[in-house]
Amino acid sequence: MKKKIAIIGSGIAGLTLANFLQTSSKFEFIVYEKERILDLNEGFGIQLSTNSVSVLNKIGFNQLDKNDKYHPSKLDFYSMDYNKICDLDLNIFNFEDNKYTVLKRSVLIKFLKEKLLSNSIIFGKKISNIEQKKEKINISFVDGSVDQVDYLVISDGIFSKTKSIIENKTLQPKYYGAIAIRTQVKAKDISDFNINNISLIMGSNAHLVLYPVNQNEEFNLACVIRKKTESNEDIKQTLESTIFKQNKNLVNLFKEDLKSWPIYTSNKTAKSIYKNVFYIGDAFYAFPPTMAQGASQAIESANEIFDLISGNHSDLQNVYFTNRDKRTSLINKRSKINYLGFHISNPILKIFRNKIVKILVKNKNFINIYLGKVYK
Repeated sequence: MKKKIAIIGSGIAGLTLANFLQTSSKFEFIVYEKERILDLNEGFGIQLSTNSVSVLNKIGFNQLDKNDKYHPSKLDFYSMDYNKICDLDLNIFNFEDNKYTVLKRSVLIKFLKEKLLSNSIIFGKKISNIEQKKEKINISFVDGSVDQVDYLVISDGIFSKTKSIIENKTLQPKYYGAIAIRTQVKAKDISDFNINNISLIMGSNAHLVLYPVNQNEEFNLACVIRKKTESNEDIKQTLESTIFKQNKNLVNLFKEDLKSWPIYTSNKTAKSIYKNVFYIGDAFYAFPPTMAQGASQAIESANEIFDLISGNHSDLQNVYFTNRDKRTSLINKRSKINYLGFHISNPILKIFRNKIVKILVKNKNFINIYLGKVYK
């Protein structure tokens, strides 16, 4: 008899898992999404290291139009005055079919959605209650409908309301002490950087990441600025007092529409009180953005859940949580180290950092230990 699985949330993690489940005759599944539609207009970029690309290729990602993605060969390190410090060869993490990839988030969501049958996602569904009865999970929705499943997978993001309902307590992420600003950049405004690579620009209490998102000369710019409070302020005023103060020429990268939000991270990894309930993606743990592993870990966790339930392990939740918790701890520690290194403000420490980075990016043993354990 087929096992029934409900997935809450149609982001990268939820849709990746749905695509895997669709490949197996052992399962029937449904994705419940609280919104009425999937927004596919957002053009901001994401980075996928080879650990997640290898997972996506199992469900046909390598067949995505090559013009809709890009494979940067290097990560260039810069100071805020446009002085290039050094570069990291990303090809050392690549394989023939699995390469470090950048693309628009909306392109990946569209790819994952279109591979599913049209009735795989039910929109406008908000959960009111969840309880476990023997070996089944009973789900009640605000509209009065109900469902009963063998497994419930929660993938509704960092502000997961479903998690609070299940655990019967209010669960909130913590403010990370920084804000993110995103925008899209035109090629004519990137004369100071190599447009074929990822550019990491490090400054005092801030850093920027610039990269192409496809073969059509469209570029994504993400900026992280330390900020004590999460209160909303004028974006341009914030940029003036931080980024442009360090280099007024950087204003050329912020000509298009700007989007800003406070950065939140999880307090701890999530393990449900119910043995047949699993958290994946940001619902399991939301990372600081300084390892660019948010999307990759969402994809990884979806694949792990699929492999475990396909293997019919007797202790699914503990096996999943133990492995994912260990992986999360590894990446989280590196993310925090990067955050500190990218944002150094003391001039003497900056000189010291730059010399160290120059040495480390050429040290194969360090790269394999520090990045290879994450990217591969």
